[in-house]
Amino acid sequence: MTQVEIKDLRKSFGAVETLHGVSFEIPDGAFVALVGPSGCGKSTILRLIAGLEEITSGEVRIGDKVINDVESKNRDIAMVFQNYALYPHMTVAQNMGFSLRLLKTPKKEIARSVKDTATMLGIGELLDRYPKQLSGGQRQRVAMGRAIVRQPQVFLFDEPLSNLDAKLRVQMRAELKAMHQRLRTTTIYVTHDQIEAMTMADIVVVMRDGHVEQVGRPLDLYDHPVNRFVAGFIGSPAMNFLPVSTTRGDAEITLSDGQRLSLPQFRDLDGDFELGLRPEHLRHTPDDAGLRATIESNEQTGSETLLQANLAGVTITALLRERFDCHVGETHGFTVDPAGAQLFDCATGARIVP
Repeated sequence: MTQVEIKDLRKSFGAVETLHGVSFEIPDGAFVALVGPSGCGKSTILRLIAGLEEITSGEVRIGDKVINDVESKNRDIAMVFQNYALYPHMTVAQNMGFSLRLLKTPKKEIARSVKDTATMLGIGELLDRYPKQLSGGQRQRVAMGRAIVRQPQVFLFDEPLSNLDAKLRVQMRAELKAMHQRLRTTTIYVTHDQIEAMTMADIVVVMRDGHVEQVGRPLDLYDHPVNRFVAGFIGSPAMNFLPVSTTRGDAEITLSDGQRLSLPQFRDLDGDFELGLRPEHLRHTPDDAGLRATIESNEQTGSETLLQANLAGVTITALLRERFDCHVGETHGFTVDPAGAQLFDCATGARIVP
């Protein structure tokens, strides 16, 4: 069993504490993504697990063993870095087999393992090339192969796709996910791209300022965020937020410009809140019904229309699953899917559960 447990993990650099008692568990064989804005502490956690930084306090446990004081080379962990970290003077085969040579693995076993892994990654014909002769995607596959041949207990990925172009990132996401499904090795993946986290991970850990905001399955975070930060961070295009007020017993809420929206699930609330609406939960209506918003931009992608519009003094995004021909400055009506509407406390940011 290679369950990973992070318990009350703290890290300080001098007088500055960057991790503030982080705790979460990673089940055996799971693919877990640590996601959050730059500087939130996700890469620091990875380096602490790998033994590249010293833990200030707390525990990192792999299986039934606390590894705080275990040397990095003895943790049975393989890490793939953002910059690939390939040796330029070594061939692909030599790079992939380097860690096995350090372990004094027999040459025949190294050759077999390297060949099998390269075939799985689709780089079998590149084994005699040097890194300078490879594309970015090929270098990333070599870096992954170097980790795979070790057959570690845990894979660590530190933003491995950030240097690739958009099309190749999509392709590599699919390949990484397929690789994990074949190997079923416990994997911890750091990214600032929530799309990567949503599409690849079994479990997502959302972080902010050295704290864990929420841990859960991707769609659980999307549908049931614990607070405004998670709601705004998870989802693309991002959730819209509008100031609203409610009156206890009234099935409608009121926007700042006086427009009203029926949300009976919040009829027991009284006060000021923030309304969260995901772009795909807005629908254009051809008559005067619904909320009135003024078009600010219109992007046609063929199968969809992405609108920016001013609603009650706030620029919102609407993602329509059809073509919609409109012009800047026009006012149109939009209906809202009540089931997708969420309210957040203005002071704490916590989501209001009706």
